[in-house]
Amino acid sequence: MSQSLKATMGLVSLLVSPVLMPLAAQAGPAADACAAEAASQYEIGYEDIGRDSWAIEPTRAIAACTRALKSEPGSIEVKGWLGRAHFSAGDTASALPLLEEAAAGGHVVALAILGDMLITGDGVDVDMERGAELLMEGAEAGYALAQNSLGLSYDFGEGVEQDYDEAARWYRAAAEQGMAKAQSNLGLMYQEGLGAPQDYTAAAAWFEKAAAQGDASGQVNLGKVLQDGLGHPVDMDRAADLYAAAAEQGDMYGQNNLGFLLENGLGVDADLVEAAAYYEKAAGQGMALAKHNLALLYEDGRGVKQDYKRGLELYREAAEGGEMRAAVNLGLLYLDGNGTDVDYEEALKWTKLAADAGQPIGLNNMGHIYENGFGVDVDLALARQYYQLASNQGYELAVDNLTRLTGGKTKTK
Repeated sequence: MSQSLKATMGLVSLLVSPVLMPLAAQAGPAADACAAEAASQYEIGYEDIGRDSWAIEPTRAIAACTRALKSEPGSIEVKGWLGRAHFSAGDTASALPLLEEAAAGGHVVALAILGDMLITGDGVDVDMERGAELLMEGAEAGYALAQNSLGLSYDFGEGVEQDYDEAARWYRAAAEQGMAKAQSNLGLMYQEGLGAPQDYTAAAAWFEKAAAQGDASGQVNLGKVLQDGLGHPVDMDRAADLYAAAAEQGDMYGQNNLGFLLENGLGVDADLVEAAAYYEKAAGQGMALAKHNLALLYEDGRGVKQDYKRGLELYREAAEGGEMRAAVNLGLLYLDGNGTDVDYEEALKWTKLAADAGQPIGLNNMGHIYENGFGVDVDLALARQYYQLASNQGYELAVDNLTRLTGGKTKTK
């Protein structure tokens, strides 16, 4: 029930020649002060003073860059940095015109931010094609954040045709510049064998680099490698430490995965109360899997007071969020009348949702519904079909049910 993730927002080929931007030494003192507050460490010439967007102090940066723009009203860099400062403050309306001007002048920071905004619809209408074009311009200029975001665009086919080879190429470009999120993303490409040969050792090496920088994505992904023993010996103790480090940063995947280890006593002493608390934190951020895991605890009364109604609510939210195991369990609550009145129509609705997605327990339970006529006419032929589909996935209960209905003659794959 733990989960890996792909880092969000943004590989340069060694053949890409960066377009040189004006160096810090060419700017005046006001612009230098602005750069110290809002430049990126991945901009050429600002490696030593630049900072991540989360490290910007918006009020101070906006003040410094506003003064700089009055001093140097034609500076594309200052406009880009001021736009970045406003964006970090969540003020997209003020950021947008500045970023548009700076992007038109080729400022890589503005190209990356505006490209991401257009792809995600953050403060602007979605225009993935233009967003990808801006990211390409920034990526080809050698800017790591644009390279990582362009990698994501190729990875998920946003504004460009999906191309895992290109995704891996641009992730690598940013990763080789030391960008932690790109290192984690490149590691996932090796882990999944997408755009790169499947290589768990290489995957773990890139995750290690990201985790060493304190990147939550790298910590979670490395933890999952060690939890599952992907090309490495299982190491639950370190997996727990990595998940805890990510959880402390507020990362919902780290919170959910640490909750799972706490629930099952893997790498840590079992603590159902703590497990529930971590699931609650991740569920509060909208994570469907965490909602499902928390619902299980409420249904069984483990680590929390048993509450079928709360479990039903969480299962519903998780199922609506795409977690098909939650849809299965929600169907069972309606079928059995736990936390609600027996409602065969709702039971069929949620069980069928899971079955249509190929979930083996959902397929088995659909067979159970049709075999016994719970809100439907008894249909043994259809029941056998559902049991067969679940059996094909190796679900043992379905194998037993199919054997019982067919007199011992079953087909399994």
